[in-house]
Amino acid sequence: MTAAGTEHVSRDERRRRTEAAILEAARALFAETGFERATIRAVAASAGVDPALVMQYFGSKDNLFAAATRWSREHVSVLDAPRSQVPAAAIADLFETFEGPGGREGAAALMRNCLTHPEANRTLRDDVMCSVASGVAETIGGEDAELRAGLMAACIMGLGLSRYLLQIPAVATASRADVERLLEPALCALLDAPERPAG
Repeated sequence: MTAAGTEHVSRDERRRRTEAAILEAARALFAETGFERATIRAVAASAGVDPALVMQYFGSKDNLFAAATRWSREHVSVLDAPRSQVPAAAIADLFETFEGPGGREGAAALMRNCLTHPEANRTLRDDVMCSVASGVAETIGGEDAELRAGLMAACIMGLGLSRYLLQIPAVATASRADVERLLEPALCALLDAPERPAG
């Protein structure tokens, strides 16, 4: 029996909350300091738990990183967009990931660590860029569809890197409306790219 006003929390729910707190702390640290500098002890301190508990839940720093940066398709609307709306949807997905609720730290951690950590590299390349680009290529069709979709993904990734990690002033401070106004026509040009020159 619990005291009045005291919440009864099951063992499974306590475990779920602890795991969520560890993952939230890990995402923030991996995004801020990178994989090499983030430690299990620092993650545990940020989450308010014992370091041994982090290891009990995840087994290793690599496993923790993989769990913390697992890519969610929840906000990948570009794969369901009609052909004419693909550029707008691609831009919207980036804004939703970085400026919507809950996705920024995991995405930033992937970008920050993709050149130095094999799992981040594989996830960003295969699960994010190649997977999304392949779906977009099917939607846009035509000659060079895979290349055009890949170039579109590269533009979006470059925007994310410039705006949220490097924080290039003009890009980082631009309004969403201005980014959409200037970038969307450039991405639209990839929908109907010119044909290869004869010969």
